[in-house]
Amino acid sequence: MSEAIVEVRGLYKDFIDSGPWPWSPSRSFAAVRNVSFKVQPGEVIGLVGQSGSGKTTVARIVLGLEAASRGSVWLEGRRWDNLSEAERRPMRAGYQYVPQDAMAALDPQQTALEHVIETNRVLGGYDRHQARERAESLLVTLGLGARLEALPREMSGGEQRRVTLARVLALSPKLVVADEPTSGLDPERREEVLQALVGNLPEDAACIIVTHDMAEAKTWCDRILVMLHGEVVEEISGADGVPQHPYSKVLFDPWAGPIPDFTRAATQQIISGSGSICHDGEGSKQ
Repeated sequence: MSEAIVEVRGLYKDFIDSGPWPWSPSRSFAAVRNVSFKVQPGEVIGLVGQSGSGKTTVARIVLGLEAASRGSVWLEGRRWDNLSEAERRPMRAGYQYVPQDAMAALDPQQTALEHVIETNRVLGGYDRHQARERAESLLVTLGLGARLEALPREMSGGEQRRVTLARVLALSPKLVVADEPTSGLDPERREEVLQALVGNLPEDAACIIVTHDMAEAKTWCDRILVMLHGEVVEEISGADGVPQHPYSKVLFDPWAGPIPDFTRAATQQIISGSGSICHDGEGSKQ
């Protein structure tokens, strides 16, 4: 078996809630609790769950955008979480983040083409001619050939997201972490964005998609990790997996009724009853 692109071991993340008033007592809140998983080369995994389940926090910790309270993150066999930012900087081009808010990630004064040219020159190290040639080719591939000179405010939401994808894919990353990449888009545009992302990943690149859209996860992910109260409560095969956990069943079935209010204690009891959770997938995208 080839070396995992990502290996997360026993991850915890605590936040301090200081309360609404200066005299309010502070308390520690566990946003992520004992999360472990691997992502193999060529594999797309989904982190799913309701808002507040911890999925975005896990994704950001993987890339070093948040610091873990405990546990470790390994990228391509090298420990990543304990490196300084100066040590990470030369390697960051290989591990890319797609933000949820595409508009906020784009320079309002730059065209689609200028965004990707800048990425190619500054991070990719290409000269002006190569940077432009590569940028034009990639934007055409992503269906933006007629929008090269468009500014962000002149683009639709789906076009803005495809520009952010172009900036990421231009660097031929080994890992892409996409945080709710289709949030706010209609179904047709969601399909276009995910096809642009998954369909254009470099060979053997790994991808983590954070989403609350269960149909999206089933269609595009090889494996799905279901998160609740900061813990992974179940792993499901993307294509044909059948949810077993009561929370997962309701998430994946829109006709199952309202989602039960699973308490932390109940979640921990379910997990404890089924043993520890550590995921070592070997799937690959189709």
